Amino acid sequence: MTAKECITGRRSIRSFTEQPISHEVLADIVATASYAPSWKNTQIVRYIAVEGETKSKLAKCTSAYARNGEIMDNAPMVIAVAIIKGRCGYERDGSFTTDRGDGWQMFDAGVASEAFCLAAHEQGIGSVIMGIFDRKEAAELLELPDDMDLVTLIPIGYPAETPNAPKRKTVEDLLSYK
Repeated sequence: MTAKECITGRRSIRSFTEQPISHEVLADIVATASYAPSWKNTQIVRYIAVEGETKSKLAKCTSAYARNGEIMDNAPMVIAVAIIKGRCGYERDGSFTTDRGDGWQMFDAGVASEAFCLAAHEQGIGSVIMGIFDRKEAAELLELPDDMDLVTLIPIGYPAETPNAPKRKTVEDLLSYK
């Protein structure tokens, strides 16, 4: 699979088969995703694989949008993407390098999340990146330490659906030259 095929072929999957994901396959996905770039190579992103009873409890942290809980219940595994706070965007003396402050940590989490999803797609595993959930409740359930922040939840599994690609903006809409 070429990079173009991987990028254009990946879809957000919200329905999964019951087939479990082996820990060996997951480790391979994370090893590939670890090559995502990060601010000054700080590599602040951490992946937490959530299965079984803990996954069922995590699915209840989505009261703002119940459909996300149903999707997590249906997935054999949910990946919680967390970051180590206070490293990205900073100089060694604690000052910010740019006027974006610590905003770079969300950029790094986004890049790493997409790298994870593309690596999963290459393995035949579907995913959907979720942002609507009770972050504080989920972080407590996952027992995240104070120096970490939960960014997103990614249900993963073998797809039980093959959605069509949504319409995309044209290159003329997306690209400009100055």
